[in-house]
Amino acid sequence: MGEYVDLAGVRTWYETEGDGDPLVLLHGGFCTNETWGAQRADLAGEYRLFLPERRAHGHTPDVAGPLSYQDMADDTVAFLERVVEGPAHLVGWSDGGVVALLVAAARPDLVRRVVLIGATFRPSPECFAEPAMLDAMTSDGPDLAFFRELYVAATPDGADHWPVVADKMTDMWRTQPTLTPEDLARVRAPTLVIAGDDDMMTLEHTIALYRAIPGSQLAVVPGASHLVPLEQPDRVNRMILDHLAREAVETMLPIRRAAAEGG
Repeated sequence: MGEYVDLAGVRTWYETEGDGDPLVLLHGGFCTNETWGAQRADLAGEYRLFLPERRAHGHTPDVAGPLSYQDMADDTVAFLERVVEGPAHLVGWSDGGVVALLVAAARPDLVRRVVLIGATFRPSPECFAEPAMLDAMTSDGPDLAFFRELYVAATPDGADHWPVVADKMTDMWRTQPTLTPEDLARVRAPTLVIAGDDDMMTLEHTIALYRAIPGSQLAVVPGASHLVPLEQPDRVNRMILDHLAREAVETMLPIRRAAAEGG
């Protein structure tokens, strides 16, 4: 079961599960906590999970005006301060990864370790493997039918509000986020970047993300798409747990990491 917390006027729904160090799961765009179903049991066996649903997602109502990643990151900072009451690990999938990046860059005091799954740091025309796919994402079209069902089943705003949220989301993707390599260089938390080898984001973009975050690690999962946590949950869960538990990365022939360390 979940409950609501008021975060600066955003009545935010969240769920908790498990025991241990805090781990916040940040879902993807148009998604709800339901999409973490293949991760929750494994991760809750080791950590205290916190699963907030962001504004206009799931049980959390929409707010006036456009949606922005920065507003959602600010909500997440408030959630960490108010509900978690301190620093936590962040695992962000897709849009949740963007939110995790913004939080880690702005508030390193609240972030322990980070896992980014299918994340982006530039707007869709610059990173989508098929930029035209955004034009097909209409509120009543087949491409968003699955997400429409998730939304209608949970939203307190009513099914009729779906077209408003769908337009807000796609508008945001066309112009956001607008992070630079310099912005990403401010992320100091140990970070694992995960992508499917046939992800919605180009591999070139994912590699640029990996290279810009100091000391980060990269995992490209073979035979996987943007939905890799659902397609290969055992593999993804193991990578997440290993990353969160590992104190330091040691390899026998470091190159990128040796340069970063001045070796």
